[in-house]
Amino acid sequence: MVKKDRSLIVNKTYLLKMLPSLYQINLENQLSESELLFLNLLINVLQDIKEVSLEKIANALPVPILFESRRKKIQRFLSLPILNIQRIWFPIIENWLTQNFSENQRIYLVIDRTKWQRKNLMMISLIYDKRAIPIYWEFLPRMGNSNFEEQSKIFSQVLGLFNKYQTVILGDREFCSVKLANWLREQEVQFCLRLKKNEFIQNEDEIWHSLDSLGLEPGVSLFLQNIKVTKTQKFTGFNLAAKWQRSLKGWSTEEGWFILTNFADLTSAINAYKKRFDIEEMLRDFTHWWLQIRRYECFR
Repeated sequence: MVKKDRSLIVNKTYLLKMLPSLYQINLENQLSESELLFLNLLINVLQDIKEVSLEKIANALPVPILFESRRKKIQRFLSLPILNIQRIWFPIIENWLTQNFSENQRIYLVIDRTKWQRKNLMMISLIYDKRAIPIYWEFLPRMGNSNFEEQSKIFSQVLGLFNKYQTVILGDREFCSVKLANWLREQEVQFCLRLKKNEFIQNEDEIWHSLDSLGLEPGVSLFLQNIKVTKTQKFTGFNLAAKWQRSLKGWSTEEGWFILTNFADLTSAINAYKKRFDIEEMLRDFTHWWLQIRRYECFR
């Protein structure tokens, strides 16, 4: 039997592009030395080949064993129970927050959902430096919009990470559930959730108005306090911030914003909600990798 030469990987480990120290320190506390080395190998391969096909990763993996053995080794590693968001990613996020934010500083979290063919992904991200950093994500068991139970469940996973900070939740019209707004208020966080224009509110005149009847038009803004929302739920004590960008050189947005919020003034609510669009930059950053993941379901 020919003895396999395993010196290749040992002699070239110094050539690895090591993880940033924040990742390295935290992962050393969670993984064994061999597991951490293998994770570094996988990350280096991914950066080099820019593919997430299991076969291509296995083919490029610099481990002197047969191809099929490399493929199974990757699968076994990715199936380790410790490789989950709470045990690996959350400690890194907590340390990163401590390094980059002071206690009681305001932090903006965005909830969003996207779909990849037959996959329906809901994600919570943190806004930082005009980008959105994924904090937690889950695949929903079905296609279509998420519901209150799914939304409150995913928030329950992450809000504890931000107890030392002033947390602001941002969401588009899919997340305009008044039940979600009331639940967030009970968690003592601030929020800006965009309402659909056919929603109904009741203010001090005790009359129910649809949002599209409030007279919002380009260049107009308004702020209503202590409103009731929806005729069926009738939750009270919310504020409504509304703004329609004025026309510039004959061009204007198709419609204005109606923001359900517990901010106390118009400017704070609108400026906060604008940060939601930083998640679009993240999605553009990730587009190439996400397209690859759609093509290859290698992490099963």
